[in-house]
Amino acid sequence: MKNNEIDGYRWNNAELTCAHDYLLPALLVEMARLQPSAGGGRVFELGCGNGSVASVLAQQGWDVTGVDPSTEGIAQANAQWPQLKLFEGSAYDDLAARYGRFPVVTSLEVVEHVYAPRHYAATLFSLLEPGGTAIVSTPYHGYWKNLALALTGKMDAHFTALWDHGHIKFWSVKTLGELLREAGFTNIRFERVGRIPALAKSMIAIARKP
Repeated sequence: MKNNEIDGYRWNNAELTCAHDYLLPALLVEMARLQPSAGGGRVFELGCGNGSVASVLAQQGWDVTGVDPSTEGIAQANAQWPQLKLFEGSAYDDLAARYGRFPVVTSLEVVEHVYAPRHYAATLFSLLEPGGTAIVSTPYHGYWKNLALALTGKMDAHFTALWDHGHIKFWSVKTLGELLREAGFTNIRFERVGRIPALAKSMIAIARKP
């Protein structure tokens, strides 16, 4: 799939978004567990958007490489943080052949936008070194949250039907776990972030490549 067919996500600036208020603290906890004690460590960001998360990781001592299909997002990122290695590209490309393999791959709030999630998961897996860790976040869906959305009349807004290039997949712990297991990941665990767990805004999957 060509990037110009999927690069319509709009970025107005290179700043963090409100979603990062609850995603970043949890991400940084997980990254701290993985970071070598001497500092450094390599990480690939699959779907780096406007570069704001890559910038935070770089400030934490990580050597970050990232791609995103959004021409606008990468332009914002390169203008704001020219020292970072952020490029146009997507999960539909052979990224491992181009950039190599990494001990850690992160992908925040991306999989819900992906047309071919199994291709995405295979790329995620291929980017990791054996024994490496993937950290994937996506909006959380579960019985109680979906019931609350229906009862409060917020289902239409939540499903973003009128948002061009918005969410097209809606994941639960069960379905995202199955996707990752199909791709070959093991030791999969989930954290829920934002609000109480039953009504969480997002979930974060931490998975290992054998």
